[in-house]
Amino acid sequence: MDDDRIAEIVGQWSRERPDLDPSPLLIIGRIQQIAAVLDAALRPPFAAADLGNGDFDVLAALRREGEPYTLTAGQLSQRMLVTTGAVTKRVDRLIAHGLVSRSVSAADARGRVVGLTPAGAALTDRLIEEHLANEAAILGGLSDSDRRTFERLLAAMTRTLASGDFQPEGMTHPEAPTQR
Repeated sequence: MDDDRIAEIVGQWSRERPDLDPSPLLIIGRIQQIAAVLDAALRPPFAAADLGNGDFDVLAALRREGEPYTLTAGQLSQRMLVTTGAVTKRVDRLIAHGLVSRSVSAADARGRVVGLTPAGAALTDRLIEEHLANEAAILGGLSDSDRRTFERLLAAMTRTLASGDFQPEGMTHPEAPTQR
């Protein structure tokens, strides 16, 4: 990654539009740049296991739940922060691979639960080791103190984004685009 390119862009905007403060790009631009690099760095083990984007999230959510490794689609949706429609698509792919099953809920005959198969549990246990090792390597250049600070700052930013308190006056919310 070339962090200087982001600073260069900020410098250009400062020169061209001195009436604006482009400094948020120093953070947001870098977050976007990091996100792209992270995706490329973290994706290969999942792709090698023939998992699509988000498929491991289903497996991991089920495995983290503990035995019997089952959740409803609604529970998976909450734990993965995606819609139930996205969960259904992912579960269907994983069923086709023999990694999860869908069955009638013991608690409610009208409901369905998704559960890890033994093959799904074994794959998840193998992949989580590799995934966490990748993440640790990526963070290897940060001291423990830097990591704690970074964690705290990211948590604060997450809270701000979740609260919706970031909307500038006179601007529409990013989730509600306007016609221009």
